[in-house]
Amino acid sequence: MTTILLVEDARDLAEVIVRELRAMDYTVLHAVDGLAALQLHARHEPDLIILDWMLPRLDGLEVLRQIRRDSAVPILMLTARGEEADRVIGLEVGADDYLAKPFGMRELIARVRALLRRVENVQQILAADRAKAEHTLSYGALSLEPDAYRATLDSVPLSLTRTEFDLLHLLMRNPGRAFSRTYLLDTVWGGNYVAGDRSVDNTVLRLRKKLGDLGDAIETVWGVGYRLRAE
Repeated sequence: MTTILLVEDARDLAEVIVRELRAMDYTVLHAVDGLAALQLHARHEPDLIILDWMLPRLDGLEVLRQIRRDSAVPILMLTARGEEADRVIGLEVGADDYLAKPFGMRELIARVRALLRRVENVQQILAADRAKAEHTLSYGALSLEPDAYRATLDSVPLSLTRTEFDLLHLLMRNPGRAFSRTYLLDTVWGGNYVAGDRSVDNTVLRLRKKLGDLGDAIETVWGVGYRLRAE
């Protein structure tokens, strides 16, 4: 059964979210502060985390940073901070999605299901390709170990979200091949998008930044999408 970790210190809101998620047959763990969240994550390894930004003892952004050191679990930031700069910070640190308060329970459930569906779809679609990659994939100073979900640049570990990792994995398996934004959304994002969605472009920008000088190897194919330049 799918396990979701909710990290929310607002008692009334947490009770409603827990009730709604359990009604969808999810197993729900609840933490009221950042330190408890890290402990529950380490102990239970949930399938998804709903993480509030403003928390006692340890704020949500620091919880996010610490989890991203060794885990690609999908994380939905749940917060009253609705400014664009705050959203960018959360996404840069490693959040997979962002929902500003106040919100409707239907939207929360839809986003939870979309994130879980994305992970499931990506795993199914990429399973065969991962099986073919018996050895570490390399591109210049960049190395990627699919089974370990680990990427390094000049032997230094890269902190990538699950989406960034899966996108990089797809590009490294197919250097020189151009992928349309729609195809990338259907494969890496699982088809959960609307017209005008900028998820691909934003993720590519973050990935290029994390790859430093090697980021230029992810080329824009005008009118199509992106490709990894053939070595």
